Amino acid sequence: MASDSGDGHATLKRCLGVLRDARNDSEQFAALLLVTKAVKAGEVDAKTRRQIFDAIGFTFPNRLLTSRQPPAGCPPHTFRALGLTLLACFCTDPGLAGHSQILNKIPTFNDILLSPCDSDSTSMVDDVYQCLSAVLATARGPKELVTKGTVSALCQAYLSGGHGSDRALTLLVGLLAIAEAKCWQRDAPQLLAVLSKLSGDFLKAEDMTKFELCEVLPRFIPFSPPLTENSQGSECLCRLYKGLADVLGSKLSQSQRDPALKLAAHLVQACGAEWIPAGSAGSKFLALLVNLACVEVRLTLEEPEPMEMEGKKEVVTACYVLMEMGIQECLREENPLLENVQKMQLMRIMEEAFGAVIFYLRQVKQEELQDPFIFASVRVLGAWMAEETSSLKQEICELLPFLVDYARRLFKEGSPAVSVPQAELVSTKGSALPQDALRFLLPGFCHLTAEDRPRDILISEGAPALLCEYFLQQWEVLTSESTAPAPLTSTEMSLQTVCGIFLNLVVTAPDLIRRDKAFSSLMDVLLNSLPLLLPQKHHLALAANIATLGLMMARILVGSAALRETKSAKGFFGAAIRFLCEAHTAQADPSGDGLAMAVSPTYVSAWGDICELWFLAMQALAGCIPLFPWLPHAVLQARWLQGLAQLLSRVAPSSVDFELVAAFQAVLVELARASEQCRDVILSHHGTEWASLYGMAALEQCLAEQGGASSTLGGK
Repeated sequence: MASDSGDGHATLKRCLGVLRDARNDSEQFAALLLVTKAVKAGEVDAKTRRQIFDAIGFTFPNRLLTSRQPPAGCPPHTFRALGLTLLACFCTDPGLAGHSQILNKIPTFNDILLSPCDSDSTSMVDDVYQCLSAVLATARGPKELVTKGTVSALCQAYLSGGHGSDRALTLLVGLLAIAEAKCWQRDAPQLLAVLSKLSGDFLKAEDMTKFELCEVLPRFIPFSPPLTENSQGSECLCRLYKGLADVLGSKLSQSQRDPALKLAAHLVQACGAEWIPAGSAGSKFLALLVNLACVEVRLTLEEPEPMEMEGKKEVVTACYVLMEMGIQECLREENPLLENVQKMQLMRIMEEAFGAVIFYLRQVKQEELQDPFIFASVRVLGAWMAEETSSLKQEICELLPFLVDYARRLFKEGSPAVSVPQAELVSTKGSALPQDALRFLLPGFCHLTAEDRPRDILISEGAPALLCEYFLQQWEVLTSESTAPAPLTSTEMSLQTVCGIFLNLVVTAPDLIRRDKAFSSLMDVLLNSLPLLLPQKHHLALAANIATLGLMMARILVGSAALRETKSAKGFFGAAIRFLCEAHTAQADPSGDGLAMAVSPTYVSAWGDICELWFLAMQALAGCIPLFPWLPHAVLQARWLQGLAQLLSRVAPSSVDFELVAAFQAVLVELARASEQCRDVILSHHGTEWASLYGMAALEQCLAEQGGASSTLGGK
C-alpha cells in the first residue's frame, strides 16, 4: 500500500477493497486507519464517502465506540477516536446524518464534550462538533438533540472554555433558533448560566467583541419568564442594560448601532420595559432609545433607496418595537419611567417618525405587498392610531384606502387568525403570509369611526362589510378554542373592538346598517352567539359587547325576518335580559346596618370594562320594547320585574345612584306602557311606593295614567 501513497484515490480504492474482503478485525482495522487518514486529509468527495459507508456500515464504528481495550502502545481512546472520525465522515452525507444509528449516538457525543480534553483528544471533540452540526441540520435532529440532553452538554462545554467552546456556542445559537421554548423548558438553569457569562463579557468588553455579542445575545433572551423571575436573570438584565447604556451613549458607526438597537428591541419584546431601571438614568436611557429608533426610522424611510432599504429592514423593524414601547411608556400613569416633559418631547419625535412610516406606505407598489416589512410598518402604525387620535389626522385619512385594501388582501389570502407572534417581529426573514393586519388596525378604526371624515372614507372603502366578515371568522376561531377560563386572547380582544366599531356605526350611520346586507348576516350571528356566551362568565366583557350591539341593531333592523319572534330572536333577548338583570344585587352596607345596591360578585372584575355597555344596553332595551310586542312576555318569563321590585324594596335608596335609577325607570316605563300584565306585576309589588321613594316621576305618572285608563274602561 505504501508504494501507492502518491495516488490517494487508488490507495482509498484498495483500502475499501481490503475492508470488504477483510477476514478478521486486524485486517479491517489496518485498512480503516488508512481510510481515516484519507478522510482527515479531505481527499474524499461525496461519492467516495458513500462508498466508504457502503463498505463499512454502522456495525464496525459502533464496536469501535464501545471498545475499551486499545491495541498495545496506543492511546486509551484510539478505537473511540477512529469510530468518531468515521461517523463524522458519514455525517457529511445529509441522508446519513439523520439516520437513527447516528441519532442514537447523541448521548455518546454529549459524554465526549463533557469529558476532560487533552491534546490527544482534540480531534475527537472536533469530530463530535461536526456530527452535532450535521444532526442539527436534519429534520428530526433538533428535537433529538434537545430531548437527549445536548443543550446542557453544549452549555457546559461553552462555560468550561475548553477546546471548541466557540463551536458549542454556535451550535447553541442554532438550536435556540429552531427550538427556543423546548430548550428553555428543559435546560433553563444551564442556559441562564451561559447568558450570565455572555452578559458579563458584554459589559466588560471594550472592543468589537461588544458588538459581536449584540448579535449573539438575542438568542439567549427567552420570550418566557425565566429572566424576570429569579435573581440570576435579573442580574443578567442589569448587565445588559448597563452594557447597552455604554454603547448607545457613545458615538457609534452604523454597523455598531444596528446590532445594539436590535438587542434592545429583543429585550423589550421579552420583558417590556422591566429591564430598564426607574430613576433619572433609566428614564434618560429609555428616552435615548426611543429617540435613536425614531431617527433611524426617519433616515431610512424618508429617502428610501431600494437597494439600501433591503439591508435596513431588520433594524427598522427593531426600531418599530422600540417606538411601540415609547407609546406605551408615554401613556403609562402608574409608576411611569418618563417625566411629563420627556413624554411630550418623545410624542413630538414619534409623530415625525410616524409621518415617515405613512410616507413610506404611500409609496408601496402592489408587487411589494407580500413583504413582511410592510406588515411590520402597518402594525406599528396601528399602535400609534390606537393611542394618538389627534396628530397626523390628515395623513392617516389619506392612507386609509391603502390600509383597508391591504387588510382585506391579507384577510382574503387565508386564515388571518394566525398572526405573527410578537417574538418574531424583529426578524423580517421568512415570515409567511397570511398575517392578521386587521387585528392591529381595529383600535385605530374604532377611534376613527367616531369622526365624520374618516368614517365616510372607511364606509366608502367597504370597511364595514370587511369587518362583518372578520367578526364572523374570529367568532368561529373563538368557539373552536377551549372553553376553559383563560387570559383574554387576541381573538376575544378583536371581537370586542369590532363591536365597538359597529356601535359607533349604529349611532352615527344607521342607514348603513339598514342597507348593507353584511349587517343582516352579522345580526344572525349575534342572535345565536349571546346565549352560548353568557353562561361562560370568563367571557362576560364580550357578552356585554354582543348584547349591547345586538339590542341597538335590533331597533334599526326591526322589520327583518330574523327578528320576527323566531327561536334565535327569543334566545337572544332572553340572554340579553339575563345579562341586564343579573348585574346588581343587595349587599350589606359597609357604612350602615341595612343593605346597599352593589354590582354582583360575578360582574365585579369586569365592571370597569362593561359598566358603560350595561347602561347603553338598558337604554337600547327600553327602545326595543315598543317595537317588539312579544318582548314584555320575555321579561315576565325571566321574572325580572319581581326580582327588581324586591331589590329596590330591600336596599337603602341612598345606595342607588341617579344614573342607575334613570336606567331602571326607562325600562319600567316602557314595560308598563306596552303591557298591562307588566304594569299589574309592578303595581302588585308596591311599584307606586318605590317609584315615589326613588324619585321615578315618569314611572309614577305612567302607573297613575294607565291605572286611570283601566278604571275608565272598566266603568264603561
